[in-house]
Amino acid sequence: MVKVAPVRIESRDDPRVADFRNIPDPVLIRERHLFVAEGRFVVRRLLTSDRFRLRAVLVTPTAFDTLVGDLADTDGDISIFVTSRALLQEIGGYDFHQGCLGLAVRPDPEPVSRVLDAVDPSRPLVVLERVGNPDNIGGIFRNAAAFGAAAVLLSPGCGDPLYRKAIRTSIGASLIVPYAVVDDWSGGLDALRETGYHLAALTPAAAAVALDDYTPPATARGIALILGNEGEGLSEPALSRADVTVRIPTEPAVDSLNVAVTAAIALHCLHRHRRGVTGQARCSGPDEAR
Repeated sequence: MVKVAPVRIESRDDPRVADFRNIPDPVLIRERHLFVAEGRFVVRRLLTSDRFRLRAVLVTPTAFDTLVGDLADTDGDISIFVTSRALLQEIGGYDFHQGCLGLAVRPDPEPVSRVLDAVDPSRPLVVLERVGNPDNIGGIFRNAAAFGAAAVLLSPGCGDPLYRKAIRTSIGASLIVPYAVVDDWSGGLDALRETGYHLAALTPAAAAVALDDYTPPATARGIALILGNEGEGLSEPALSRADVTVRIPTEPAVDSLNVAVTAAIALHCLHRHRRGVTGQARCSGPDEAR
């Protein structure tokens, strides 16, 4: 166990916490190859992570007292700064809870091929096209973790899973669920099909197959659920490469669902099917609801 030696911070301008003053600027934080961990739960998750390295924490005395045991169990290569709640918020630049901020090193992007080689193909992939809202990104990662998705693949233009709001909304799930950015979007979708994945595009279109009626072929390596943003939906290149389009039937007064909600419903249905659960209500409403 490492002896923890915190440094007391008395001024916003202390150069030792300069990076914490950059937190409100996500571009600058990313350029410095860092990301923000907000709250004790997320910081604890980073302390036990093999993929991410926590570099520094800025905490109130109360938060430090609750984290000291976890910090002592690390290799000691973490800068620990303690300050008042008021000064912590002044340094961090925004109002937040739990009196704890961490800065972690942003890893190099993970190649798509490496992610796919490591995942269990019996678990679905979540494939996102231009989903930019960090709350939706975080919600989707939380759903992916809850229902056993293998990984999340993101198109260019998607929100950053390591943005502080996405991490907070995901309850730290974006630090656990593997993910990669597919730089060549059309080519990446083609590659997924070539490796044996069955591409199911989620859409509210009436002609799509109802989720309850979707059965992937037994010969498929796995299932890849493709979801687009709420404003524009999926692009034509994505729809044209899908093996099937799938819809979640809703009441006529509602033409679509939030993308994170859509992901949750579809993943829950696949999760239930994978576990062999029977005798429960259908995954979606009756077809005539459309």
